[in-house]
Amino acid sequence: MTLLHLPKPRLVATDVDGTLIDPHERVTARTKAAVDALISDGVPFVLATGRPPRWIDPVVDGLGYAPLCVCGNGAVLYDSATDKVLTSHTLDVPTLSWLADVAERALPGCGLAAERVGATAHDAVTPQFVSSPEYVHAWLNPDDTAVARHEVIDAPAIKMLIRLAGARSGDMVAALAPLVDGRADITYSTDHGLIELSAPGVTKASGLAALAERLGVEHSSVVAFGDMPNDIPMLTLAGHGVAMGNAHAEAIAAADEVTAANSDDGVAQVLERWWS
Repeated sequence: MTLLHLPKPRLVATDVDGTLIDPHERVTARTKAAVDALISDGVPFVLATGRPPRWIDPVVDGLGYAPLCVCGNGAVLYDSATDKVLTSHTLDVPTLSWLADVAERALPGCGLAAERVGATAHDAVTPQFVSSPEYVHAWLNPDDTAVARHEVIDAPAIKMLIRLAGARSGDMVAALAPLVDGRADITYSTDHGLIELSAPGVTKASGLAALAERLGVEHSSVVAFGDMPNDIPMLTLAGHGVAMGNAHAEAIAAADEVTAANSDDGVAQVLERWWS
């Protein structure tokens, strides 16, 4: 089957950073128009992102539409229309403690952080992002709460983040994965010395599969877009996985198709085959 004759998808899922939004973190007019067209046609459009629910609002504003979301690399299903966390999967405290010890031995000098989630995106019952004094942010995070190392791992977390400034994320995964031995799922969404650990089996694919089941859509009828290694499980789950032109080489290798870069409306260029 040629790309031009792919059947119309029954569900479209997309990563956010480096994929849906442009390098200035905006939803372009062309991309918004393409998404509007598929929504008007009754096709569900969902986000599948490493972002936590509290970082979804700017995307909703740009889209002018509040989608269902797979957040935290699959750990959370979030309904942005009602601001409700539907489900979450966490690393428990004993596992976090064990992972922290293993990471610090394998990656000397690393800093630790934990992403947590409440009942809503901005649930203030407990700090949603906490980091150890050694943690150096890979990007601006105004929600950070710096705490003692033991406080990072004293509550269940949807993700543990490990940061080693100056390292390559792929090298960090290579060093840590054999030691973790399946007790966490390890991935990364930037190659600038940051890796992300979730509960075993929790990936964007598991989250997207759960949303597809809720919506009654088979995986073969899903089109998914992504650009980094944390997108690979989702790209391979979908009936048609699309990597961006700016994507990591491993994401490109896993995809069925490569579209234009996010700076050139790559998502819109594919969607316009069916909705233009």
